[in-house]
Amino acid sequence: MSVNRRVFLKQMSAGLGAFSLGSALFPNLIFGEETNNLLPGLPPADAPDDDFWAYMQESFTVSPNIMNLNNGGVSPQPKVVQDTVERYYRLCNEGPSYYMWQILDQGREALRADLADFAGCQPGEIAIDRNTTEAMNSIIFGLPLKAGDEIILTKQDYPNVINSWKLREKRDGVVLKWINLELPTEDEDYLVKAYTDSFSDKTKAVNITHIINWIGQIMPVKRIAQEAHKRGIDVIVDGAHTFALLDFKISDLECDYFATSLHKWMCAPFGSGLLYVKKDKIPGIWAIFPDDKPLSDQIQKFERLGTRNFATEMAIGTALDFHLAIGSRRKEERLRFLKDYWAKQIKDLPGVHFHTSFNPKFSCVIGLVSIDGMKPGEVVSSLFTNYKIHTTGIEWENISGVRVTPHVYTTIRDLDKFVKAIDEISKKKK
Repeated sequence: MSVNRRVFLKQMSAGLGAFSLGSALFPNLIFGEETNNLLPGLPPADAPDDDFWAYMQESFTVSPNIMNLNNGGVSPQPKVVQDTVERYYRLCNEGPSYYMWQILDQGREALRADLADFAGCQPGEIAIDRNTTEAMNSIIFGLPLKAGDEIILTKQDYPNVINSWKLREKRDGVVLKWINLELPTEDEDYLVKAYTDSFSDKTKAVNITHIINWIGQIMPVKRIAQEAHKRGIDVIVDGAHTFALLDFKISDLECDYFATSLHKWMCAPFGSGLLYVKKDKIPGIWAIFPDDKPLSDQIQKFERLGTRNFATEMAIGTALDFHLAIGSRRKEERLRFLKDYWAKQIKDLPGVHFHTSFNPKFSCVIGLVSIDGMKPGEVVSSLFTNYKIHTTGIEWENISGVRVTPHVYTTIRDLDKFVKAIDEISKKKK
């Protein structure tokens, strides 16, 4: 926890003392600060240790009657984050305009500093918003493009992002140049070349999805960004599935813009996200919800939403503390271990196919599986109806299968049940 946020919390506690609420705001945050010094002593090699990870399972309130293997859609929050949201929400309702604008709003800059420190950038480059889609739209619709300007993107990018670019195509006459990736692949040169071959002197921006959400493919963002910058092309990264999953800093990617959802792998409250804009790029982006200085160099211009959910926003800090208590590297290793654990057991089953790389450079926790003779939706239905295992079916462009995404609370015993289910479903299909 940063010094700035400690100062803010102490001041807030003092200000609320007369209402006997100050002490109630601290238990969740204390968890992150105290355990941050304790838990990182465990090396990443302890990823298979279910004794340690059983503690993580106890920190969540997930249903014991449903096995959730679709955490890639949206992750549940640990109880400590849920409690923080509830506490702040109740506080706001005691006097909304006072507690929201005069108390909780004062914590935004301290939170921004903490997020920037974690992301490896300046606080003045981080905007706090509601999700990846909103953050991406801030850039897609904020870039000063004109008819004939070219944008590079792939058919495997996220639908909301694709649709936003298509709107700019219809509205402003920009030209969308499509790449159709063959995935999975462990050929980094192929991925880089797919983008660079599409670059021209009319290309103004390249849209890169850091992890292709359908199949779990990790993209070589830095190499593509370096090639794009040689040609004066802006680099926009959709990091919905990498932030707080992979152990990296945004600055490592050498991109100009980065968008993510904190309610995915950060386990922050639903409807929380982050936008990174490189400092020297801020003045050139038009804000979707402008203030009186739409071309200012201040990152806050991307946050003019009017009344927002202060409880959700302030609980982001608790989620960050929880994540740091685990440790970024250890979390990444554990989640990759879980994917490899189930995938290595099903990949050689008759009629079963695994469509994601095992190479840690190209994949982490997201895995795609298919069964001969069954549509993804049929497998998803069978898993839930007969085994109460929740997954999601993927049929997008040239990718088809069932996406499986465990989380830190998922146990080996859970995955043994999933493997057994896949085995039984595939045998029944014969």
